[in-house]
Amino acid sequence: VQLQASGGGLVQAGESLTLSCEAPGLDFYAVAWFRQAPGKEREGVSCISPSANGFYYADSVKGRFTISRDNRKNTVYLQMNSLKPDDTAVYYCAAHGKCGSYYYWGADAYWGQETQVTVSS
Repeated sequence: VQLQASGGGLVQAGESLTLSCEAPGLDFYAVAWFRQAPGKEREGVSCISPSANGFYYADSVKGRFTISRDNRKNTVYLQMNSLKPDDTAVYYCAAHGKCGSYYYWGADAYWGQETQVTVSS
């Protein structure tokens, strides 16, 4: 599964961005978004189950970020509102069988390339 992430950019604090993660056959997988800021560990941001009946969010983004999917388009979205400078990081998506403990996904998941999100103050 080759995941294609897109939608990153440079925004000001308080603005919004929507990231997309697309791959053929993605509808069979749970998909998660991760981010990593310079000098920090990877953080699991959010995960959505294959049928979109399960959603998980890191405490740092609850109430601001929304994960969704359109299985007809094999695409998962991460709507990011009220962005803060602390949200600045490279973001990437990954796919796995289920969301359980998604923040620990490793070599057993499929990983996409990065998309940079920069939030200026």
